Amino acid sequence: MIEKIKLLEHKSRELEPASHERDEYLDKVISYSRSFLENITSLKAYQTTEDNGKGIYDSPISDIPVSIDKILDIIKKHVDTSGINPASGGHLGYVPGGGIFPSALGDYLADITNKYAGMFYASPGAVRMENMLIRWMCVMIGFPAETSAGNLTSGGSIANLVGIVTARDTANLKSRDFEKVVFYFTEQAHHSAFKALKIAGLDEAVIRKIPVDLNFKMKAEALDKQIQSDKKNGLLPFFIYATAGTTDVGAVDPLEEIGDIAKKHNVWFHIDAAYGGFFLLVDEGKKVIKGTEKADSLIMDPHKGLFLPYGSGAILVKDGKKLFNSQHYNASYLQDADKFIEEYSPADLSLELSKHFRGLRMWLPLKLFGLVPFKASLSEKILLTRYFYEQIQKIKGIEVGPYPDLSIMIFRYIPKNADPDKFNEKLVQEIQKDGRIFLTSTRINNTFFIRLAVLNFRVHLNTIELALEIIKNKIKLLSLNL
Repeated sequence: MIEKIKLLEHKSRELEPASHERDEYLDKVISYSRSFLENITSLKAYQTTEDNGKGIYDSPISDIPVSIDKILDIIKKHVDTSGINPASGGHLGYVPGGGIFPSALGDYLADITNKYAGMFYASPGAVRMENMLIRWMCVMIGFPAETSAGNLTSGGSIANLVGIVTARDTANLKSRDFEKVVFYFTEQAHHSAFKALKIAGLDEAVIRKIPVDLNFKMKAEALDKQIQSDKKNGLLPFFIYATAGTTDVGAVDPLEEIGDIAKKHNVWFHIDAAYGGFFLLVDEGKKVIKGTEKADSLIMDPHKGLFLPYGSGAILVKDGKKLFNSQHYNASYLQDADKFIEEYSPADLSLELSKHFRGLRMWLPLKLFGLVPFKASLSEKILLTRYFYEQIQKIKGIEVGPYPDLSIMIFRYIPKNADPDKFNEKLVQEIQKDGRIFLTSTRINNTFFIRLAVLNFRVHLNTIELALEIIKNKIKLLSLNL
């Protein structure tokens, strides 16, 4: 048996590369990364390839090792050259962030040290770091620093789920109540909220879609009337879902009024600020986003407003005890950890036990740069969107949506002798085929619109000028073929 153990140990030790091997791997990965970043301005924001990534399957997982050079070649050919390039400054679709460089260093350190940031007992410093970031965000939105709590999540979808489950558990809802419980949304609410309802077992609840005004903001008066009506009909008004920056148009709901209505009727008030939350760092955002302090729970995505890599979200709850009571569970094998509780542990505030040390990717760039460049970039994005809004209307035939609250807006071209929806669908396709910028579309009130989302930290004035030029030229080209 000893001989077999030693033989296995010999092969097992291959998982611990020698110093010179580590240096070789690092040098090649750094070289690849350097080349990617140095050429980022010339890389397309969107492109398709012949195989669209299918070449990955030509190198299946097996017992045979592959060189680092071959591995990087596979990544370059079959991963990094097809689809959307979220790192590109030309990425103006969906809600982009970009992925700032120091976050990669934070992830590298987190992965090398492999700190377990789920429990205070396991890594007090890592937990304190994440809790400090949570408190910073709580103070930003007006929650009390000492009694609020939260968790760094993989994104807004999980954050929404945790918020909904916390509200459910706080109200001590039972399955027999679900058919009477009422949730209040608008048509602009993010679809992840409805997925969360299903996962939380609340898909049998009553869903009310509150009307929006001409700027796609929730009508607070209509909300109040609907709640009163539901009460009269024996239903249980329970959860209001408002948004600080909708995905379609970037609209900010009247949060102050909604907060007052929620308090009056004793209804849980949840704000989706995944996109818009960090605009509270700048004056332009503060003028638009008012009333976040009235929420019971709120979500934010650092991978949007702080430009971090994908997989960076947050759920914040005003009364931290409610979050803890909802998410905390004991297990006999964790009894040692229970002796060391100086602060909340992320595992007690989330559905995750095993988790990535997400805090380091956020903390490191905030410390390295300070807040000033983040604030400048956020203000810049708002002004760039306003500039685009003004300039795009100089193209004859363009129709725009409401004046942008933040950094998302919609527009479309009205051709003289063609169906507007079909024309704009072709326009988006032509823009994407060009690849220098990437725009996406949406449908509002059954009308096809093109969206512009300015949030990637690499988007600057030259990007917007390029976008205007491309749109103008593509409209001319398509109009010739009508």
